[in-house]
Amino acid sequence: MPIDFQLTGDQLAIQAGARDFATTVMKDIRPLVNKISDPAERFYATRPHHKAAVDAGLVKGLFPKEFGGTETSTLDFALAAEEFAAVDMSLPGTILGTGLGTKPVIWFGTDEQKQRFLPDFIEDGTRLAALAFTDTVGGANFDSPDPACGIQTFARLEGDEWVINGQKHYTTNGSGWEGKGCHLLAVVCRTDPNKGADESLSIIMVPGNTPGLTVEGYLEPAGHKASVAPRLRFENVRVPASNILGKPGDGVAMVSQNFAWTAALIGAACVGVMRSAFEIAHEWAQNDTRSGPNPVIDYPVIGYKFADMKMKIEACRYMTWKACQQFDLSNGKDQELAVMTKVYASETCVEVVYDAMQIVGVNSYQASHPLMDLMTDALCFPLYDGGNLGARRRQLHSIIKAPGYNPLTAPYARY
Repeated sequence: MPIDFQLTGDQLAIQAGARDFATTVMKDIRPLVNKISDPAERFYATRPHHKAAVDAGLVKGLFPKEFGGTETSTLDFALAAEEFAAVDMSLPGTILGTGLGTKPVIWFGTDEQKQRFLPDFIEDGTRLAALAFTDTVGGANFDSPDPACGIQTFARLEGDEWVINGQKHYTTNGSGWEGKGCHLLAVVCRTDPNKGADESLSIIMVPGNTPGLTVEGYLEPAGHKASVAPRLRFENVRVPASNILGKPGDGVAMVSQNFAWTAALIGAACVGVMRSAFEIAHEWAQNDTRSGPNPVIDYPVIGYKFADMKMKIEACRYMTWKACQQFDLSNGKDQELAVMTKVYASETCVEVVYDAMQIVGVNSYQASHPLMDLMTDALCFPLYDGGNLGARRRQLHSIIKAPGYNPLTAPYARY
């Protein structure tokens, strides 16, 4: 049977529906939040848009059918993500954040844990979840075998409770809609300060209203302006011992799979941003002469630049589709292609947006220009969700140097 890149009727419907939602419901997000200076208030301003996404059934796609979700595949999710990102990154970032906070339960939780934590998000889809991963001292070496290094948020077992202490930041959705904590957090921590990650790294589920959990402030990234990035403090936060997923040490594999899922999907977000940059520059080049005799697009130096940009966009799109399909076919076990997609697509995105800015010229460097907005969004992609240099390339290095590594297996599902 030949390899087929033809989208099914259902996939075309997902794509068309997402495009319609993005161009109607989401179109006012960017101009709205650009008028708001406070980072938390920018996030709160998108609450009606998130509610519209919930009403459209988009959030249900994160959850299994047995709990009332629609269990959208990673590939189908990517088709929608590209359309959303082409208009604005904030809302898809919020939805993705809830996925990061709940996927560990979906993939690694017991039946009892799933029943305890997941139905709330179907009952009220506007509830938010978050992955509390990055310590304020950094997160790139989360899997360090050296007990003196790695994650510095600790949980100690006291009777039938885990007691958690530490500080996190870049915790997308962590503040919730009211600034008092989101509905549920998946907290990455270590259960023993004297053991490395392979023996102690864990994910413990923490309701956002648990005493001792406080929102201490908000970071203000240059792009993704309406995604919220709060700082959280865990001070003797007590939760039942049964809130741990798996056993201590299992957190390394859980975190890796969680970030492989987002890695593949970030490829789709990058394609959306690149697509918008191309379209803006293309429309401008067709209509502006720069006081010359012909439209700018008539000149080969510009036409060749557009050709290069389009090739990069298409390459990233199909790499993303393949990585998402691979993730689905292997149930998250094949991660090499997903990580490669995140690195390649994110760095290519910066190149393509900058190419568009070079075509338009210095006017695109104005803060009010849409390409400048896209550039601030693009610059985030190589740095967040596991920085390409400190985390993602290290992941690939670990895969490549592992005993028995076969360089031909990346595009084939082995599980």
